[in-house]
Amino acid sequence: MTTALAAVALVLGVARLAMFIALHLVPSDYNIVQHAVSDYAVGPTRRLAAAVTWTSAVFWAVLAGAIALLQALLPTFCADRRSACAIAVSAAKTQSLLLTFSIAALGYGFLTNDFAVRYIATHSNSLLPWYYRLTAVWGGHEGSLLLWIEILGLWTAALAVRSKTLPDDLRAKILAVLGGISLGFIAFIGFTSNPFSRALPAPFDGADLNPLLQDPGLIFHPPLLYTGYVGFAVAFAFVVAGLWQGRLDTLWLRRARPWTLAAWLALTLGIALGSYWAYYELGWGGWWFWDPVENASLMPWLIGTALLHSLIVSEKRGAFLTWTALLAILAFSLSLIGTFLVRSGVLTSVHAFAADPGRGIFILALLVAVTLPALILLIQRAPRLASNAPYALLSRETGILTNNWLMSGACLIVFTGTLYPLAADSLNLGKISVGAPYYNRLIVPLALVSLILLGIGPLVRWKNDRARRLAPRLAAVLALALTATLLILTLADTWQARTAIAVFAAMVAAGAIVVDNVERLRRRLPFTRAYSGMTLAHLGYLITALGITATGLYSNEQDHSLKRGGTLSIADYHLTLVDLETREGPNYTATVGKILVQKTDGSPVTVLLPSKRSYHSSSMPMTESARHITPTHDLYIALGEAINADTWAVRLQYKPFIIWIWLGALIMAAGAALAALPTRKNP
Repeated sequence: MTTALAAVALVLGVARLAMFIALHLVPSDYNIVQHAVSDYAVGPTRRLAAAVTWTSAVFWAVLAGAIALLQALLPTFCADRRSACAIAVSAAKTQSLLLTFSIAALGYGFLTNDFAVRYIATHSNSLLPWYYRLTAVWGGHEGSLLLWIEILGLWTAALAVRSKTLPDDLRAKILAVLGGISLGFIAFIGFTSNPFSRALPAPFDGADLNPLLQDPGLIFHPPLLYTGYVGFAVAFAFVVAGLWQGRLDTLWLRRARPWTLAAWLALTLGIALGSYWAYYELGWGGWWFWDPVENASLMPWLIGTALLHSLIVSEKRGAFLTWTALLAILAFSLSLIGTFLVRSGVLTSVHAFAADPGRGIFILALLVAVTLPALILLIQRAPRLASNAPYALLSRETGILTNNWLMSGACLIVFTGTLYPLAADSLNLGKISVGAPYYNRLIVPLALVSLILLGIGPLVRWKNDRARRLAPRLAAVLALALTATLLILTLADTWQARTAIAVFAAMVAAGAIVVDNVERLRRRLPFTRAYSGMTLAHLGYLITALGITATGLYSNEQDHSLKRGGTLSIADYHLTLVDLETREGPNYTATVGKILVQKTDGSPVTVLLPSKRSYHSSSMPMTESARHITPTHDLYIALGEAINADTWAVRLQYKPFIIWIWLGALIMAAGAALAALPTRKNP
């Protein structure tokens, strides 16, 4: 009873402290009611919007920070583990609720055009459709950071609800770690990136959302990407809590794996959607440009992939504990590095919203504050993590260890190529550009080896295998791979040596999947969710690899001028510009080309409508491509610039099997979802 009363008193004290801080954050010359009326004398709705958003700024977010502090500190100093755990769980749920209120209030401000909020005035406009106004909440720096924290709050609350089977002390420490991370980011918003700061006097209209972001991709891409980034914080918290206790065992490993799978799934979908968005929106037809911000999302994905495989070994064999802990720390640290790259102002990109070096220093300090203690703990506890589980050179453990090295090596290549030019520039060593040739030359060989390993790995037994047992299975895999490769190359019009190598590697993976499944059917082994999910994920990876290979080697790109009534040919298509017309959108004017697509024999296929938009608020031209999508190829067309009233520059592209890149990503995500599904024994 005494502990409960003390906890209540502590919560009330923290709430009072939050209110005191919140009230002192309001400028001394600012009267909320007065300015709510004077800024918006046009109706009660806008006055209510102003009051709600500002109240959120000075109370809900700050109170969430205070509760995060409580959540972070209490498990450290409270002697009663059960009470500490109960309060940490309540704090996690409350913090998530307050953050949800805060971001909902900002969204309400966008919907009601509350341009007295500086962030809304900068990233919205009264002509902007309501769905883009709502998603503009994360269309800039401050709002995207608020979304980041909101997603962290949701992850934390979900963990608090779903971790009842964990021991109280471990559960409390996991929530404490997540509370500390949340506190750091809430402080970041409060001191450097307040999305609720006022613009006085309020502008009559907003500056508008970047036209590049006025796309359905904005609705799904950032939330999915951040869900993946932040989701790795859960695996990080499990590891740090285990190291904190001085014990890493199969309990936390078994509980951590579904959360890691869910984070990896979201990150996979986020990267794939961002890639597809760039493909159809930017007008150049590329799906990956090795942009530093693209690389920032790829690095935690690579380490997260290695982490998933390492978790399996640690859970099943009690081995690779140090590897697993290190990879969990690195996965979240790389997510923070990605946040630093995007938010620090060191990059100029459509993704990079911040230009204040103070923000970059804050994020860098937060990165050090989060990562350094975790690494020190790992170094201190490393001797206890040494495993006595032996395994031979020919074993599944060796295959997974090799995979870890491949993924880590690929991540190091991307890390170096991304950060070295920035470091050289900051040290006045000159401007250095690292482009696709560097990445392709180093990454592609590792990807081909990983393709072969992902297929062969499941054929090898744990702990120790015999070459005599494995040889017939490998022979069957090679026979299938050679047959399939020869068939594919025979059907192709032309091919090169690198084509044959890439196709063969993918066919080895496919052949191994076939052989392994036939073996399981023959031996009547169960197809568990974990096994089926793994098979789906591996299948998706090889499908993506085939799509990348075909698109990279056989794409046909042409730039032409096309006159009204004129015809162009590409592959086995004829394209005729039938008409050009002007259309009015909600906040733009578009020139739309009506292009009839026919086969070379004259049979009609479809009508494509590429357009060029000019947005009223900025007069910024935007290209909207049009695509004819089939399972085997995309026909892609984009308008360039007008040559005269009847003639436009156009870009035509024929992209074989490009849709397989994203189809494979969807299959990978489906495999992760299947493997992450809870069972009755392990809720």
